[in-house]
Amino acid sequence: MIPNLTIQLRAWTTTGTLFRGLVLGLVLPALSAGCASSGGQSRAETQLETQQNQKRSASHYRMGSGYLREGNVAPAIRELRIAEGLNPGDKWTQLALAEAYRLKGLFELAAVHLRKALDVSPGFHQARLSLSAVSIELGHYAEAVQHTKMLVQDPTFPTPWAALTNQGWAYYKLGQLGPATEALELATQYHDGYWRAILNLGIIEAERGNRDVAMRRFERVLELQPGPLATAEANYRIAEIHVGLGNRGLALTHLTAVTSQRPNGPWGKRSEDYLDRLR
Repeated sequence: MIPNLTIQLRAWTTTGTLFRGLVLGLVLPALSAGCASSGGQSRAETQLETQQNQKRSASHYRMGSGYLREGNVAPAIRELRIAEGLNPGDKWTQLALAEAYRLKGLFELAAVHLRKALDVSPGFHQARLSLSAVSIELGHYAEAVQHTKMLVQDPTFPTPWAALTNQGWAYYKLGQLGPATEALELATQYHDGYWRAILNLGIIEAERGNRDVAMRRFERVLELQPGPLATAEANYRIAEIHVGLGNRGLALTHLTAVTSQRPNGPWGKRSEDYLDRLR
């Protein structure tokens, strides 16, 4: 989304599980040139050049964000880099570049541009939320926790459940299941239909051996109809529980539901492989 380019996680992306706390919300507002103040001739010329660069930057930004919306990442990066060169202090350009690099799997570069955005505007919620998700992708879990805490403690942050979901997943990756569960449950108190938090809670309960609780979590995700990738994962995880309980027929039903939809991503392939083993 552009307004609204934030990477949300569980950190839901590469494994089908990250960006389980971001939802990709790329907000790409139109850029406007700043106003020049009066002054001497040389200063006026400098201000005019700055204004012209800002306008040119805005044009390249619009082109780049358009490519990004269409999924054309390479030309998006080209245009956005030109925009950055003309106006490096624009936080939206930095955010869009971060998302483009994230889509290419270049998480280190994404983090660089998110930090640049925060250098320009420390209160830039979308950049900090995205950085928490990218930090999880990079394995910087403690850093992710710190970014999410800053967001949750900010009374002006409009979606604390998203930050709490990222926080919960970061704690989970640190092996701290207690704080992970606490953060994710608090996320569902803010937003009882936030499927990313519910899915992550199901994963934790399954790991603890609480199969019935985990099953209810995954079934709730299916009720919320979150989209093909998350639906595929929930079905796959339900099938795993049924296999553990000896319910082979029910497991086959859920795995078949995944493969019949043929979603892109890892869960369709994993379900096909699992079906082959069970048949």
